[in-house]
Amino acid sequence: MARPLLPPTRAAFGAFRALPTRWADNDAYGHMNNATYFALFDTAVSLWQMEQGMVIDGPDPTRFLVVENGCTYFAEVGFPEILHAGLRLAHLGNSSFRTEIALFRNDADTAAAMGFFAQVHVDASGRPSPLPDSVRAALSTLAT
Repeated sequence: MARPLLPPTRAAFGAFRALPTRWADNDAYGHMNNATYFALFDTAVSLWQMEQGMVIDGPDPTRFLVVENGCTYFAEVGFPEILHAGLRLAHLGNSSFRTEIALFRNDADTAAAMGFFAQVHVDASGRPSPLPDSVRAALSTLAT
């Protein structure tokens, strides 16, 4: 992912999820630990998928494997801020898709960080499988 010159704004994202930070999210420097960003991205994407009716756990889940991810940092964040994760669809293929996730501090209009997850839909054997129509339709709502 090429580094954006400017952080994106809220207007560029179609869905949002509020995520409170925790004291344990801060590192010794007093800002959020790098690994925590990816946990927040994963939480925002997974909750959105579940809200769209995608069963991502249990005996017969819709299986997505993360095949690539990344993050660009624009400003420090940390406890006790409330972050708002904005989601948008950056790519939709036959069996794969890429979701971009921006983290906004409190009521800020520009992102403090932006990451992405590239995911592949797989069958029970772990082989790539075409995205179900219902998943494709849900993902399309994130296109901006």
